[in-house]
Amino acid sequence: MKQDGKGQDGFTLIELMVVITILALLVALVAPKLVGRTDEARVTAAKAQMKNIESALELYKLDNGVYPTTEQGLEALVTEPTSTPQPMNWKKGGYLPKVPVDPWKRPYIYLSPGIRNPEYDLLSYGADGEAGGEGTSRDLNSQDLD
Repeated sequence: MKQDGKGQDGFTLIELMVVITILALLVALVAPKLVGRTDEARVTAAKAQMKNIESALELYKLDNGVYPTTEQGLEALVTEPTSTPQPMNWKKGGYLPKVPVDPWKRPYIYLSPGIRNPEYDLLSYGADGEAGGEGTSRDLNSQDLD
């Protein structure tokens, strides 16, 4: 710091440039790690949501004897379906407070009967929103959850 004769302190241009350079280096080192963690966190959140949806689907089946159809979709867990097969003992208030969307802000894909599972398939297409992919863009299927 430089002190002039009037008792005021200030930073020199060189000191400011050194601080800015250090901050830029820190951001360059830390930012990629944080970005990777964000993607991992979204995958983890999607898996947790899918397990929650699966629990709601199991409760629906216990009450009504069947899973919602593909046409009824996950909406059947929130509002009572009016299409066939009509639920016999649909729980007042529903099984979920709202139809969830995946962490990438897209709806989960629900098929009943499923392709991989005869009862149902619950999927998220991951970060890219398209079938297939690798890493954070890989598809998440409820059948593959840990």
